[in-house]
Amino acid sequence: MIPLDKAVVARLESHAERFELLVDPDEASRFKQGEPIEIEDIVAALNIFENASRGDRASDETLQKVFGTLDFPTIAKRIIEKGEIHLTSEQRRHLIADKRKQVVNFIARNAVNPQTGYPHPPTRIEMAMEEARVNIDPFRHLDELVKDTMKALRPLIPIRFEELRLAVKIPPDYAAKAYPEIQSGSVIEKDEWQRDGSWVCVVRIPAGIQNEFYTTINRVTKGEGEVKKLNQIY
Repeated sequence: MIPLDKAVVARLESHAERFELLVDPDEASRFKQGEPIEIEDIVAALNIFENASRGDRASDETLQKVFGTLDFPTIAKRIIEKGEIHLTSEQRRHLIADKRKQVVNFIARNAVNPQTGYPHPPTRIEMAMEEARVNIDPFRHLDELVKDTMKALRPLIPIRFEELRLAVKIPPDYAAKAYPEIQSGSVIEKDEWQRDGSWVCVVRIPAGIQNEFYTTINRVTKGEGEVKKLNQIY
């Protein structure tokens, strides 16, 4: 459980009753977005309250009537999923800033300027978001926020999501080291070990990380690896 001084109230009103939990705002936000987090890691107390600030607990009769159970994790999950998280201004600013950063980083890694084929710098994306007055709800899922943000950005800057297909050849001396790095940073469509010990593959990567991918190949092969762009996937 979390310390009480880090907790905020999660509140659900149902059947003319009010139910409150003391929760960590960051963990509760992640849980609302579908991340598998244990309830004990979210709450500050194993109690369901009518009024948390006064310490008034909800009665077993009321809990049974509204939730059909007295099982704490089951009730707590329902309150967090369906209720509202009441944040201080500072906590809300922190969550919004963190979620905005996630949106910017996702777009920067996965989208490009179709006029140049290269990604927009994160600062350019942030400026366009400010200009478009993109609203970030810290409790919405990242995928939904990215979708809405891209819709808002398209009238302001040329941008779209793209993937690249690349053919890669790694010399024998570096193949063993390069394999796990390439595997972790791309989707390998097919690969083959050559008779001379070199390794060749066709991979897919988000277009926004192409420079990062080329840098990785140069680093692990000391500049001896070969990369050829096959096509772009929209």
